[in-house]
Amino acid sequence: MGTADVETVWRIESARIVAALTRFTGDFGLAEDAAQEAVAEALASWPRASPANPAGWLMATARRRAIDAIRRRTALQDRYALLAVDLTVDSAVDEDLDPDKIDDDVLALMFVSCHPVLSPEARVALTLRVVGGLSSEEIARAFLVPVPTVQARITRGKKTIAAAGVPFELPPARERRERLGGVLSVLYVIFTEGSTATSGDRLLRPDLAYEAIRLARTLAALQSDEPEVHGLLALCELTAARFPARTGPDGSPILLEDQDRRLWDLSAIRRGLAALATASTRGLGPYGLQAAIAASHASAPSVEETDWDRIVLLYEVLGRVAPSPVVALNRAVAVAMASGPAQALAIVDELIAADRLPGSHLVPTVRGELLARLDRRPEARAELELAARLCANQRERAVLLRKAAALG
Repeated sequence: MGTADVETVWRIESARIVAALTRFTGDFGLAEDAAQEAVAEALASWPRASPANPAGWLMATARRRAIDAIRRRTALQDRYALLAVDLTVDSAVDEDLDPDKIDDDVLALMFVSCHPVLSPEARVALTLRVVGGLSSEEIARAFLVPVPTVQARITRGKKTIAAAGVPFELPPARERRERLGGVLSVLYVIFTEGSTATSGDRLLRPDLAYEAIRLARTLAALQSDEPEVHGLLALCELTAARFPARTGPDGSPILLEDQDRRLWDLSAIRRGLAALATASTRGLGPYGLQAAIAASHASAPSVEETDWDRIVLLYEVLGRVAPSPVVALNRAVAVAMASGPAQALAIVDELIAADRLPGSHLVPTVRGELLARLDRRPEARAELELAARLCANQRERAVLLRKAAALG
């Protein structure tokens, strides 16, 4: 087995292994460190001798590394003696990958990684590292930050969890519902960065987006009674369905009106609609409403035949349930399609007057498009050039400058 095989096994089994180790040791940071040491050992030894049970090998090796760390860390004989009982590959697999325990373990791992005591950046990094199985290098590459920055976030996160005495357990039902929003928020941030990168030379970061979808599917399986979990999964699936048509062969963005809808992933659309139907049984929350908007796009044969009135209505409901300037801006875009640019421009100007999105390229982008449709070309060009200066994504910036030049 080579490096790719080790990485594949780790990506599939990492959440189970770290979760089982955390339950076994009672120490989240120790569990993650021991698991990483096991992966390093696998990279060195598997090419020479492949184990019959790769997941069990990783579990047993990580467990031994954890016990070694405890022995180095403490003089309490009974502590590590208890952990050393039955230290064999088979017993490690039988005990620590118990299928009756693993679902709750993985779910607990998600709640620990997204604990409110952590900063938003640490939650994202820890979730991708310990639940998603991504390396520090992969996380750094996805978010375009230095590897030491990611490593520092992970280290600080684990220290914060230890200092706060966060237990490795599922929160009580009421607290779990309260904290579920934080878990969903982390997955949403990961997916959003993958679907429209905030900076860099690529519009899409599919690996990151698909990792968020994988984690959302896991959460939906573990929390099947929570409609917003299905709502987020539906939103991700329906949005990702358009990925094949969103960029050209050279990676340049293709606008919605120019996309070849035959390239849209019909399987993802079907999965998204099924998840949306599940979410709808108990009323749609913010993620479910966004998924319903995505479903309207997914079911339309063209931009012109899209039910823009329904989308406007959904944005109005979303604005009441989860008000934000981005929701208001998106509603303005929908209003422009349903009722014309003049009415939409008034909404955008209200946002500007209230200084709701300072420094964002999104407001001048939308305003420039609306002014162009109103044939106010010099103003439109100025707005699009401003948007280009504010935009950190090179692909988006190129599109904005091209549009501005066309208004010359």
